[in-house]
Amino acid sequence: MVSVPSGDPDRARRQTTTAIRGALRELSLHLSLLNRHVGAHLDLKDVDLDCLDLINAHGPLTPTALAQRAGLHPATMTGILDRLERGGWITREPAPADRRATRIRARRERNAELLGMFAGMNASLEQICADYGPAELELLAGFLQRTSEAGRNATEQIHQELPGKRAGATGRRKRRDTAS
Repeated sequence: MVSVPSGDPDRARRQTTTAIRGALRELSLHLSLLNRHVGAHLDLKDVDLDCLDLINAHGPLTPTALAQRAGLHPATMTGILDRLERGGWITREPAPADRRATRIRARRERNAELLGMFAGMNASLEQICADYGPAELELLAGFLQRTSEAGRNATEQIHQELPGKRAGATGRRKRRDTAS
């Protein structure tokens, strides 16, 4: 909990808002580290775990739809999906409407293994939520949903401002050696 002086309400609000932004950055860092450790334990890259999470949440998906949700170039999906399929995390199946198209489905029997890796965090979250009443939890859920939407909007804005650039690109080009 953040302690702020009660004398100046505007200053107190700014300090609390700053503390919230700092806590969100710290949360993002710790969740990234948790995901990295879970991925390493399961022999999955960070992007593989992100895509698996999207497939579990929104699947079945076509590779193109998954690439759009993940903010990745569609050509990148082949390697990711190959690794997930080799690991037994997903299956590829023909799309019912167009048998030439493929849909990606998570293998639900692997979910227990994945959820087990997050059991500590989930238990901690349950304990934290137990300290709040229903109205407070609703307020927190609304705040987090709005914050998530702000993140999506900021990502989309950057994506639109940088046409041709893809997530993960460094912007550096290999230097060509030319004979002079």
